[in-house]
Amino acid sequence: MAPARAPGSPSGALCRQLLLTLAILTFSCDACKTVTLYVPSKLDAEKLIGRVNLKECFKSATLIHSSDPDFQVLEDGSVYTTHAILSSSEKRSFTILLSNTETQEEKEIPVLLEHQTEKRHSQEKVLRRAKRRWAPIPCSVPENSLGPFPLFLQQIQSDTAQNYTIYYSISGPGVDKEPRNLFYVERDTGNLFCTRSIDRETYPLFELVAFATTPDGYTPEYPLTLVIRIEDENDNYPIFTETSYVFKVFENSKIGTTVGQVCATDKDEPDTLHTRLRYSIIEQFPASPTLFSMHPTTGVITTSSSQLDRELIDKYQLKIKVQDMDGQYFGLQTTAACIINIEDVNDNLPTFTRSSYVASVEENRIDVEILRVAVQDKDLINTANWRANYTILKGNEDGNFKIVTDSETNEGVLCVVKPLNYEEKQQVILQIGVVNEAPYTGSSRSTMNTATITVNVLNQDEGPECDPRVQTVRMKENVAVGTKNIGYKAYDPETRSSSGIRYMKSSDPEGWVDVDENSGVITILKRLDREARSGVYNISIIASDKDGRTCNGVLGIILEDVNDNGPVIPQRTVIICKPVMSSAEIVATDPDEPIHGPPFDFSLEGASDSEVLRMWRLTKVNDISARLSYVNDLQFGKYTVPVRVTDRLGLSLVTPLDVILCDCVTPNDCSTRSGLSSGTGEVILGKWAILAILLGIALLFCVLFTLVCGATTGTAKKPKVFPDDLAQQNLIVSNTEAPGDDKVYSTNGFTTHAVGGSAQGICGTLGSRVKNGGQETIEMVKGGHQTMESCQETGHHHTLERYKEGGQHTLDSCRGGPIATDNCKYTYSEWYSYTQPRLGEKVRQCDQDNTHMQAQDYVLTYNYEGRGSAAGSVGCCSERQEEDGLEFLDHLGPKFRTLAETCMKR
Repeated sequence: MAPARAPGSPSGALCRQLLLTLAILTFSCDACKTVTLYVPSKLDAEKLIGRVNLKECFKSATLIHSSDPDFQVLEDGSVYTTHAILSSSEKRSFTILLSNTETQEEKEIPVLLEHQTEKRHSQEKVLRRAKRRWAPIPCSVPENSLGPFPLFLQQIQSDTAQNYTIYYSISGPGVDKEPRNLFYVERDTGNLFCTRSIDRETYPLFELVAFATTPDGYTPEYPLTLVIRIEDENDNYPIFTETSYVFKVFENSKIGTTVGQVCATDKDEPDTLHTRLRYSIIEQFPASPTLFSMHPTTGVITTSSSQLDRELIDKYQLKIKVQDMDGQYFGLQTTAACIINIEDVNDNLPTFTRSSYVASVEENRIDVEILRVAVQDKDLINTANWRANYTILKGNEDGNFKIVTDSETNEGVLCVVKPLNYEEKQQVILQIGVVNEAPYTGSSRSTMNTATITVNVLNQDEGPECDPRVQTVRMKENVAVGTKNIGYKAYDPETRSSSGIRYMKSSDPEGWVDVDENSGVITILKRLDREARSGVYNISIIASDKDGRTCNGVLGIILEDVNDNGPVIPQRTVIICKPVMSSAEIVATDPDEPIHGPPFDFSLEGASDSEVLRMWRLTKVNDISARLSYVNDLQFGKYTVPVRVTDRLGLSLVTPLDVILCDCVTPNDCSTRSGLSSGTGEVILGKWAILAILLGIALLFCVLFTLVCGATTGTAKKPKVFPDDLAQQNLIVSNTEAPGDDKVYSTNGFTTHAVGGSAQGICGTLGSRVKNGGQETIEMVKGGHQTMESCQETGHHHTLERYKEGGQHTLDSCRGGPIATDNCKYTYSEWYSYTQPRLGEKVRQCDQDNTHMQAQDYVLTYNYEGRGSAAGSVGCCSERQEEDGLEFLDHLGPKFRTLAETCMKR
């Protein structure tokens, strides 16, 4: 190898910086012995300049780093240039940093680079390379070699030995790694030796790294990879993967059918004669005839004959051999056993042990075994090839017999499943056949064996027969009591006569008929009703002979319908939601058959009465329904309306209907109320009316408390009182959410003010709402500004609480907060648009009567999700205070009750 070229050096400032860095690291890390490498002044890129013994300084280093980016240090301590370097300075230094990431331990190796001089190597001439010898050919070592040891392998030599004194060394597996000390090299000559025998199956190849260095540590050559191969010796026997193989093949298989495959392995070197295997069959038992062959290279066993018969021999044993060296006589060999089981196929038909059989059975017997037949089959027992299936081929056209297989004995069991009649047939001849469960695969043309069975029927003295068991007669449902009809008939099977047979009924649910003991004739005892028994009436009959033998039958009386039922209206109560609906549909039904039913005619009973015609009207909808509507604007309440319905044949029936006119949205709203006006002036208070009264009383107490509170506050304001005449009051709405000063003027002189600030809250019969510190005041003005106010003191408030199903509802009128309704589902606008015209209407009515209004009687208050409040009061005229008030509450009823009911449920 040509000598390495000397690198150049950086500027003096860079050298001084490196020396300073080296000094700093010397104080922070443990420094090892300084290494000096001699290099030329010019160095090419990626050139080896020397090798440093890193393990001498730090054995457990996991990270290796160079302080100078111009140089790279490998794990074996080899130092390479990263790029071309030209140095004018004679000396240059850098540091190799070694560290362990687990123990956090660090060490450093100072490296000093000096230029090569002619004086140092005065005795060594620098010659140009004429020929490289640093790449010797790969060598090999026979495995299991007998020596003598150490065994010379080859010589490694660098052509730089012409110019320098070169020392040779090696490392890698077999040297300083397992197996250690297997190879070594002479330092001065480069002769490579092996110290002991090697097993190729354990170590087939060694890759060593050879180094050439000068005595002063300079490395003029790259590390050399030296490959040492271990030559194989046929020292391993081929081995079967299993000591004993078990295969199976069906009998009668064709020649060439695959039975199985065997396999062997050899640890010697692949793709050589040492691992080229040959398979063969050494011995077969039973020996004759030869039925199997084996492929020599694949180990596949196939049939060589089609004469495999399980019924003769069901198992064969083979001794097989595998041999390496391609089967030559000097190759190593191994044997194994192979068992081949012959599988059964259905190649034998089942055959009856006899060709004909005789059996007998008494007549009228059922579910009895009368005969067993046996078969023979050479196939494997308890398999589908052996199990028999029996069939009756002829003679069982009436279905009297059945033949089944006994799973344990494989016999055919003949049974009687339908009674035989000696008077009809005294002998039956059956032909039966037998096959296997599995399809037949043999060579015989016939696939079924047959036999004949003669069955003799024995006579038996029998009792009466009820045949047919169910007999029917037809009668009209309105037949007169005492009417007779043919009844039930039984007979003697021997004589086919009914003489001497007696009858009695065992079941007559309604007691409608009587059965004559001697003839079976029936007599009607009560009026028959088809609608009561769904058209058919069954009577259980017992027939007996002189010996007491009996049979059971059923006599069914088919009741023919007559028009004996008028049409009726099942729904007797009809609810009409006024004013949402003005009519209701009624439906009629007729229990008679359709021929006696629709179409129906509907009419009002008492149609001549002008009062009925003035109030109600009937309109036909279809064949079975009509629509009932009120004519004039009737009052809410309950009315009785008689309706006559006539069927197609003129039979009619009057149904009195209870018609309820109710203020509701759906009939269900009205039906859930506990109180309704009867229409006659009588008032029944429901739970919602009582609730409204309680609310009024609560608000009255709140007004009184407000007056007392206003008198004791000591403020300069005078307490306001209600006007003497409240006849023109109406519901005024304030929907101001933020503080401000807004007025809303009503058509009848009332004014609403929304006053900002944090003044006192409002408590009164008109309701209140306060939000975000603001206050809203409802003022009622008559001829001038009159304000209804109330003072609020800390801790003074009145609460009306109701607990129902875990919910709480609070009416709080004195603390300035919103009135809780538990998120009721009606919006404020809907409530306002509904109540406002009705309140105005009520006020105008009382004003016309020129009567005084009581403002505190009924108060309706609603608040929804902080969107505003609606409050109003309405009173009743003094002569009709209670009546008109409740009528108005009923007038507001559906929405008010729905709102209150929803709040109570929550």
